[in-house]
Amino acid sequence: MFKQIANIFTLINLFLGVTAIVYILLPGLTLTVTADGENLLVLPEKMMWAGWLIIGAALIDFLDGFVARLLNVSSEMGKQLDSLADVVSFGVAPGLIAFQFLRFCFSQDPGGLDISIFWLLPAFLLPCAGAYRLARFNIDKNQQFGFKGVPIPAAGLLFASFPMLYWYNQEEWLLNLMLNKWVWYALIGIVSYLMVSRLPMLAMKFKGFTFKKGLPFLILLLIALGSAVVFGWLAVLIGFFAYVILSLTFKQVES
Repeated sequence: MFKQIANIFTLINLFLGVTAIVYILLPGLTLTVTADGENLLVLPEKMMWAGWLIIGAALIDFLDGFVARLLNVSSEMGKQLDSLADVVSFGVAPGLIAFQFLRFCFSQDPGGLDISIFWLLPAFLLPCAGAYRLARFNIDKNQQFGFKGVPIPAAGLLFASFPMLYWYNQEEWLLNLMLNKWVWYALIGIVSYLMVSRLPMLAMKFKGFTFKKGLPFLILLLIALGSAVVFGWLAVLIGFFAYVILSLTFKQVES
């Protein structure tokens, strides 16, 4: 019975990821008419719920590993099941968020709703890169105390934050950036590369805790809290790239 508790947590992660996909896809873009008689396309507000569901999936993803270690019920099946859930919650769902935002960007142009799907397909580099990274992680025995490449939950949380950033932001310059398709292409490309790369990334795994080992996480926490107070949801983007920079500065992966 205890052996299945961690797997149940993993399946809840998957359930939340699938539900997030429903919230992303069902509403679609909404066409409204302003008081001046102009057509206005509105990104569905329900996509914000998808962001919260992905955040919830990340919390559950942390708990299933914690529970497995606490109960000493880690298994090869649990490892594979965790990867399958992660590729949905932190790969497919965030990829669809990027897909919808790209649609929104193109919809601002005349005839943008009729754009070829070719221009939207780059969004699916995210789940492909995430799946490749997870498969490599599962067969790599040299990632016991650090990661090679950005872990897929970090990438998923980054893209999960964008719907909140869009609705809760009041800065016009930032809204303009979020409506720029080239910004999205750049983000998709950079994050996908970081996942499949072999760059050393920090992980909360130590052979023995010391101040030196904990220092990068303390710095990251201070950056995250400080930027959250000042910039709100933009803190997720700042924290993500701070994590990458700190990882490259404090290398942890065993060669």
